[in-house]
Amino acid sequence: MSSASATATAVNTSRASSRSAFAALLLRDLAVLRKEVWMFLGRTVMQPLLLIFVFAYVFPKIGEAIGGAAGAARFSTLLVGGVIASSMIFQGVQAVALPLVQDFGYSREIEDRVMAPIPIPLIAMAKILSGALQGLVSAVLVVPAVWAASGFDVEVAWSHPLLLISIVPLGALLGASLGLFLGTVVEPRKINLIFTLLILPLTLLGCVYYPWTTLGHIRWLQVAVLANPVVYMSEGLRAAMTPGADHLPLWAVYALVAGAMVAMGWVGVRGFVRRVLT
Repeated sequence: MSSASATATAVNTSRASSRSAFAALLLRDLAVLRKEVWMFLGRTVMQPLLLIFVFAYVFPKIGEAIGGAAGAARFSTLLVGGVIASSMIFQGVQAVALPLVQDFGYSREIEDRVMAPIPIPLIAMAKILSGALQGLVSAVLVVPAVWAASGFDVEVAWSHPLLLISIVPLGALLGASLGLFLGTVVEPRKINLIFTLLILPLTLLGCVYYPWTTLGHIRWLQVAVLANPVVYMSEGLRAAMTPGADHLPLWAVYALVAGAMVAMGWVGVRGFVRRVLT
């Protein structure tokens, strides 16, 4: 066998080994998720369920509907895209950032992972993909929960399926990339504080409860919230599921979601490699 053939064989064997190791890491995370399925369902469904139940069902029943009784159904419909966006992104963040704190902290499970025959950056990418899959599952679970909590008074359009199936995976990857970024940049002892300071502002100022265009009366705030990635996911899902609602231009939604995903993923992978090697 020539040296060139031997080299090619070795390269192919290495690639096959890396693919197998990458798949094994994903299966390992999914196996852990299966064992904790009830905890996963609770943290995925509870917040959007209560949110929609209070704003779209309880308030109208007690005569406190936002926008008046006539606007109750409209408001609950506007909430759908925003609630799914925030749930999906924060599920991805939780699925990646919190386990990373344990991996780099007391459990030192990261030492087992880096022994796999795979480049360290691909281990980080496996983390992102695992978190994104959990984000996708949460998006699927939230839709019936939202519908039931509103008393089935939600008018969702499914007339833009290509928009929906393209923006949802991007949002799931965005949430997981943000989770990797936080899990590698923030000190483990401060991660709970970061979650406390992060989730509320990103949700309240993420156009979850209102379209971005309605902030035109507060121009400085309308400009400031453009730094919030949840805004673009809320607007993108609102465009996909509530076609009559105002929303940001789709080119801006796709460009900013993809840009934020790449930027945070790149910084997160570099931070992951640095944490492993130090």
